[in-house]
Amino acid sequence: MPSRKPRSAPLYEQIRQLIVAALAAGEWKPGESLPSEAALAERFGASAGTVRRALDELTAEHLVERRQGSGTFVSTHAAPRQPFRFLRLVPDDDAQAFTRELLSCRRLRATAPIALALGLRPAEPVIEVRRLLHRRERPVVLDELWLPEKNFEGLTAEVIESHAGALYALFEARFGVHMVRAQEQLRAVAAPRQAAVLLRVPEGQPLLSVERLAFTYGDRPVELRRGLYLTDHDHYRNDLN
Repeated sequence: MPSRKPRSAPLYEQIRQLIVAALAAGEWKPGESLPSEAALAERFGASAGTVRRALDELTAEHLVERRQGSGTFVSTHAAPRQPFRFLRLVPDDDAQAFTRELLSCRRLRATAPIALALGLRPAEPVIEVRRLLHRRERPVVLDELWLPEKNFEGLTAEVIESHAGALYALFEARFGVHMVRAQEQLRAVAAPRQAAVLLRVPEGQPLLSVERLAFTYGDRPVELRRGLYLTDHDHYRNDLN
């Protein structure tokens, strides 16, 4: 019996993929506007409705955003409403946003688990960043993250300290790396001694452990992050649609 030919992707999906490829190539940078639907339709030889469907898919993926009366823009972590897009720790009260305290930024060789997660060779150079996030004048999150050095050459403590916004906005602006999606694993853990000291809690206190792998265009992993969250006055929230 002859095998069936594989079906080609619908035209709107092909256009979505072409737009993502253009984003990955830097044709339109975070925060910049895309051409109009009519211009994109002419470029891709498709109807405006097909292009609109492709943009709808990209909007649902948070790769672009529609602004009423202004057009379609590449999503950016530098937007005021996006500084902690992947951080879902929400205050129980009306506490203010986080303040950040950098603990260290150093170059090291990737351990086997870090290399595997980031798709690197064993012992390939990575940059490790450790910091505390404070709320109500006390530490709430202990963050440790690892980045492939080849994508973040020149990232130092001085560079981080001189940037007033979120880390992801810095990654966009200085290194051209845009985090577009992330996977998380959550579990309850007992605070180890060093983390307990930094978070000012008793050793063994229950904490929420969140491991996040963030991807840029093309589903390429570019950040592994492990956070310990104190949830006495904050909670983890995820809106499910």
